[in-house]
Amino acid sequence: MRNIYPLVGIAAVSLGLTACSDNTGNKQQTLESLQQKASYSYGVDVANRLQQQGIELDVEALNRGIADAYNGVELALPDEERLQAKTSFQAELRDALVKKQAESSAANLAAGKAFLEENAKKPGVITTESGLQYKVIESGDGKQPKATDTVTTHYRGTLIDGREFDSSYKRDKPASFPVKGVIKGWTEALQLMHVGDKWQLFVPSELAYGATKRSELIEANSTLIFEIELLGIKE
Repeated sequence: MRNIYPLVGIAAVSLGLTACSDNTGNKQQTLESLQQKASYSYGVDVANRLQQQGIELDVEALNRGIADAYNGVELALPDEERLQAKTSFQAELRDALVKKQAESSAANLAAGKAFLEENAKKPGVITTESGLQYKVIESGDGKQPKATDTVTTHYRGTLIDGREFDSSYKRDKPASFPVKGVIKGWTEALQLMHVGDKWQLFVPSELAYGATKRSELIEANSTLIFEIELLGIKE
C-alpha cells in the first residue's frame, strides 16, 4: 500500500488535464495525439494497480484533485486536512488488509486440514510422522540422497484446488538445489526417495511456507501438492 500515493502522483503528472463529471469515467474524449493516448494509458495503469491492491477511491474526487493540482487552482482541502485524510485512509486500508489476510489464513488452514484428512484414506497414500503425505507413482532403483547432497529434479506444484503455481516441466529445464535448501516437506521426502522415483507429495502448510504468503497463488497456510521426479544426485 506504500505505492498508493506515488502511483497517484504519476497520474497527476501524466494524466491531469480535466476532471470527469461522473464516477464511471465514461465521458468520451478523442484519443488522437501521442500525449492523449499516453495519458489515457497511464490512467488505465493507475486504475488497474489500485484495483489489484483492493483500493476503492472516489473517481470523481480523484480526478478533481488531479485537475486542480495540475491546473494550479486553489485546492479544495488545505495541506493539513489532506495529510490527515490520507493517513486515516491508509490506516483503514491496512486494518482491512490485516483482517482479510487473517480470515484467508484461517480458511486455508482449515481447508488444508480437511483435504489431508480425506487424502490420507486414499489407496497408496502414506503419511509420515511429521504429517507429510506421499504416493509413489514410479519406483527407481538409484541412490538415496543425503541431507548434504544436491539433487536434480523435475517437478510440478499445485494448490489443493488444482491451480498450478510452478513447473520445471513447463520450463523444460530440470531444477537443481541442496536437499536442505528447500521447504521441510521436500527435504524429508527427498531423503526417502531413490533416484528414478516419481512421487506425489501432499505437504501440510507447516512443512511448506507456514503463515507466510509466498505469492499471489500461495497464500498463508496453504497446503501444497507436488509431483516430483528425482533425476539424479550431483557428485
